[in-house]
Amino acid sequence: MRAIRQYQFGGPEVLVLDDVPDPDPAAGQVRVAVEAAGVHFIDTSIRAGARMGPYPLPGLPMTPGREIAGTVDAAGAGVDETWLGRRVVGHLGQASGGYAERAIIPVESLHELLDGVDVDAAIASIGTGRTAIIALDVAEIGPDDVVLVTAAAGGIGSLLVQAAGPHLGATVVGLAGGPEKVALVRSLGVDAVDYLVDEWATTVADLLGSRSPTVLVDGVGGPIGTAAASLVANGGRVVRIGYSSGSLGADSDMLAAAGVEERWVVGPKAAPLTVPVREF
Repeated sequence: MRAIRQYQFGGPEVLVLDDVPDPDPAAGQVRVAVEAAGVHFIDTSIRAGARMGPYPLPGLPMTPGREIAGTVDAAGAGVDETWLGRRVVGHLGQASGGYAERAIIPVESLHELLDGVDVDAAIASIGTGRTAIIALDVAEIGPDDVVLVTAAAGGIGSLLVQAAGPHLGATVVGLAGGPEKVALVRSLGVDAVDYLVDEWATTVADLLGSRSPTVLVDGVGGPIGTAAASLVANGGRVVRIGYSSGSLGADSDMLAAAGVEERWVVGPKAAPLTVPVREF
């Protein structure tokens, strides 16, 4: 089969297309004929050799890709053979292996796709969608909240602004970088501000008038996350879902001094990654 392989850590140029043997599922595993694979921010970090959280980097050579969707075409010992032929989506975890024509995954990691669900939508939901749902639960957003979301044009951010605003009834301002991303966020039914423009925090304050944000969901950190956190009212909460800038931004002491509660979805203080199924 064909697979994207990497033999060293680095930029996109380390990824090469190779011919490799088809993998065989072991006991408790299935093989999936891959129709779609997710390209996630964490995938790029692993490719570059940057550890994300407590997990070790995979050994080399490796096939990247932690999210797959496709059809089960082989089953290992102990697996119910009714899985064969089913359309599925699954998360491979740090083991990766998704950028290939076929991938191995534990059967307990599978989710069967309902008729009419496209594989690209399933891929977007299995990791990114799960994180968004957890963030919503951790943030406890209600209709009286005023919510800021950084990286609002991204995968998680775009789901959050739609759920928090049109569905949960909160006042939402999405923060994004550049006119195209700002336009995308506005198309999702919420206000948006470009945080690459000088004095953007003043623009947010002007937009909200007498109201102050009660919730910040931040996946950027760094100076942008710090500036956004400074807008949150006393008694509000900052929900951390990542720090793509490479630094955390507003630290715990700063938030505590401002009377702002700090909550985590990812990282050493993360909430458990188990939530009830919800529909929006």
